[in-house]
Amino acid sequence: MKHINIGELKNYYNQEVTISGFVDNIRNLQWVQFVIIRDATGKVQVTIEKSVEENKKMIEIIDTLPLESTVKITGKLLESPKVKLNGMELIPTNIEVTSESKEELPFNFKDLSNVNLDTRLDYRFIDLRNEKNNFMFKVQSTLIRYMREYLYNHDFTEIHTPKLLGAASESGSEVFEVKYFNRSAYLAQSPQFYKQMAIASGMGNVFEVAPCFRAENSNTSRHATEFTSFDVEFSYINDFTDVMNLEAEMLTYALEKLKEKYGEKIKEVFGVEVVVPTTPFPTMKLRDIYQELEERYGYKVDESEKTDLTTEAERLSYKLAQEKFNSEFMFVTDYPAEKRAFYHMRNSEGVLQGYDLIWRGVEITSGAQREHRYEEICKNAKEKGLGEDVKFYLNFFKYGCPPHGGFAIGVDRLTMLLLNIPSVKETQFLFRGPNRLNP
Repeated sequence: MKHINIGELKNYYNQEVTISGFVDNIRNLQWVQFVIIRDATGKVQVTIEKSVEENKKMIEIIDTLPLESTVKITGKLLESPKVKLNGMELIPTNIEVTSESKEELPFNFKDLSNVNLDTRLDYRFIDLRNEKNNFMFKVQSTLIRYMREYLYNHDFTEIHTPKLLGAASESGSEVFEVKYFNRSAYLAQSPQFYKQMAIASGMGNVFEVAPCFRAENSNTSRHATEFTSFDVEFSYINDFTDVMNLEAEMLTYALEKLKEKYGEKIKEVFGVEVVVPTTPFPTMKLRDIYQELEERYGYKVDESEKTDLTTEAERLSYKLAQEKFNSEFMFVTDYPAEKRAFYHMRNSEGVLQGYDLIWRGVEITSGAQREHRYEEICKNAKEKGLGEDVKFYLNFFKYGCPPHGGFAIGVDRLTMLLLNIPSVKETQFLFRGPNRLNP
């Protein structure tokens, strides 16, 4: 008999079905047993009448069965309006215990309000049984699915690049060195070089969703040493505004589709609205933002700090975007070239042809037009003091390379902001930070 998810049971009234799941709750009354079974798609009530002789064996099983054990149950599904849980009940003919919970749970995963986050992360497999946490990853998965869908609809190819590198990528700093047989290797900070290799190969438009590694000793709510990055690169752009426009359109498409599918449930579970933005997203130059923050909110920083947005400036820029543009998103441009990677293009005046995207007061993206001209990128690399480590990368541009650009979005940070979760520690399936390498 085909296995049926609990979430699809409404299609099987008055039929014999087999379900499997965790024992979520048991109410053992004088004349009847009510057993709630849970799987990843929902819950259902199993009703066992004690007066029925054929139920004796099943009653004995439930009498001694610990909660959170797993079972396989066959029975007839009835539509029962009197049952508060989805208006249905399963009348079983057979119960098989597939695994038994052997110990008391380390904490009550149904109420995490007083459970220390480190304890939750130590027992992440229990923590994720919480319905809210479980749903969070359905939302994350669905959002990424729609971002992918947008790119597939625009003729992008999904690629998979290596995470073990023979040379330290990008700046050469903040990388993890690992032993690789009789030599050193490095974990990839990003797929940037290989995305651009794909462009030089003539692949046109590419993207990747994959782990990235940063050896940053940062203990903040939005940093991790390993995270999932959604990386995009595409060819034949006119300038970096093409990159901004594509990202804005992709996010708008994905958020609109997500709202259609899960908007009401997200509001119910997380208490937040999925706000679908309008395009184009507003854009401001870095220096103009600092000027407006000072004029509007009295926020001042030393000139030396104005080469990037401070954490407080990011937070205030959300307020500014809402008040000035009625938008949750804002692109920030005109960063100093010396503060960005050598492969970002500069115009004839030396202005960086790139941007950051701020959403709800947090930077979620750095994007840019890339330097594709061999002489220029060699000069930029030399200015940064990069030599042999990037020689293999510079070769990509020796034999012709289309004008191109791209961006990267941190999936965990995106989820954190979407659902108003306090930290990426909760939006990563398994968090990795300076002080956490297990489970």
